[in-house]
Amino acid sequence: MSAADLFAIHDRQAGPSGADQRSLAWHIDRCGKITASRFKDAIAMTQEYVYTSGARKGQVKKPEPMAQRMTYMRELAFERLTKSPVHSISGKALEWGADAEGAAQDAYQFATGNTVTASPFVLHPRYDFIGCSPDGLVDDDPEGAGGTESKCPFSEHVHIRTWLENEMPEEHKPQVQGAMMCTDRAWWDFISYDPRQVTGLRLFVKRVYRDDAYISWLELELLRFEAELQAMVRELQRKADGLPAH
Repeated sequence: MSAADLFAIHDRQAGPSGADQRSLAWHIDRCGKITASRFKDAIAMTQEYVYTSGARKGQVKKPEPMAQRMTYMRELAFERLTKSPVHSISGKALEWGADAEGAAQDAYQFATGNTVTASPFVLHPRYDFIGCSPDGLVDDDPEGAGGTESKCPFSEHVHIRTWLENEMPEEHKPQVQGAMMCTDRAWWDFISYDPRQVTGLRLFVKRVYRDDAYISWLELELLRFEAELQAMVRELQRKADGLPAH
């Protein structure tokens, strides 16, 4: 089946296809959606602060969009206008992560006794422009239904840092809490795995519990991002149609 055929089928569907991750159908499911792996980019804003010197002393500097936020918005605008996923970025780090992910899940299952089930792309329960692709879902844990997020860092020092800090790195919080938001699950096991390490340090697991206050904030920020994205798409569509900008 061609890519065009898959796009035609997708347009007639009410939701995601349930396709395996990294397949063409999965890429189409995600096309134009704000996805959990990029929530960090979608909410990237500078911090508000008060000028302490100069002509603007005492004035408040409002938060502004960071470069990665605008880049992601433009990528999604492309996808929504063309109904085609942006090109995939490849490289040694990404290939390493993809190759090691299966071993990470196997090591996690052996260490915890949990059974990990593969997951397709999952839409937010209320907003069909938001979704996530969990690395795995767990239904047989004593604490109830949860999931997993596996990171297999190419740079050795990253895994070492995680062990020393004994915490999930803060940069993964939007993705992990966002996955719980989309799947309505109570916990997520963050996994860092490096098969190059000595045996006792290869697998790091940290359970992260649902933070409803953070999720409410995250959801609001994603809705703001969506509103700006829609405005960008409308502006581009007017330009494509030869109409003057508002």
